[in-house]
Order: sequence, then structure tokens, then C-alpha cells
Amino acid sequence: MKSLPQTENTLLIRTDFSDQPAWQALHTAITTPNEDDFLAHVHIVDDPAYSELTTEQVTSLAPAGGFLLIVADKTALTTPEMPLLAVLPYDEDDDDIEQEHGELRVIAEELWSIENNISMANMDWESFVEAADDDGVFRGF
Repeated sequence: MKSLPQTENTLLIRTDFSDQPAWQALHTAITTPNEDDFLAHVHIVDDPAYSELTTEQVTSLAPAGGFLLIVADKTALTTPEMPLLAVLPYDEDDDDIEQEHGELRVIAEELWSIENNISMANMDWESFVEAADDDGVFRGF
């Protein structure tokens, strides 16, 4: 499997190819600025070679450096709010971390919030995790 591309923007990897109209709706939602003109700065990877990859496989193919990844999986494409999977690889050298990455669902219309703030280090990951609803989905502050 080929590695994911190196880019300055956050990678958004499509892993579900079962519903093209749903993908088009999601694509429109994430590439349209909100009413305050905020937009997630993502590099979209729309390649069937990445079909059905697990989170672990996506993180293993990502460029080194622990950058935020966004996954457009089956859940994102089959649920009305389009909850994308945000994945933050943890630093391998941090002895306090027991897992390799953090995961959080984020509705498409709030993707900009996580992507902008994490990529610019304005906020930390835990702020978004704590603001998520009981179902583990971040819907905004």
C-alpha cells in the first residue's frame, strides 16, 4: 500500500466508496465555508486504493510527525450529520500515552473548528474531546 501524500494541509482520507451521492454531499459540506467564512484546510485523498482501511492502517500510512488526520469512512457517509473521524497520532516518545492515537467524531459542519485549531496549535485535543456529546461526537462549542 502506498503512503499517504505529504502536504501542508490536513489529510482527509476517503475509505468508503459505497455511495457516490453521499460522498458528493460530504465533499460539498467540507469544502463550503460556514457563515463566518471558516473552512477546514484539507487535502482530500479520494483514491479507491485506500478503501476499507482501518484507523491503524491509515495512521501507519500517514507521513511521520503526528499530524491530524480526518477519515471519511462508512459512518461519515451513512449518518445524517456526516460525523467524520478525526484521528490524532500521539508522540511515540511520550511514556504517559498508552495508545497510538486519539479518535473523535466531528460533524462535517464543525470540521473547520478542529482542523483550524489543532493545525495552528490554538487549542489542544482534549478541549475537543471534552466538548464532545455523550455519543462521542463533537458538534461545536
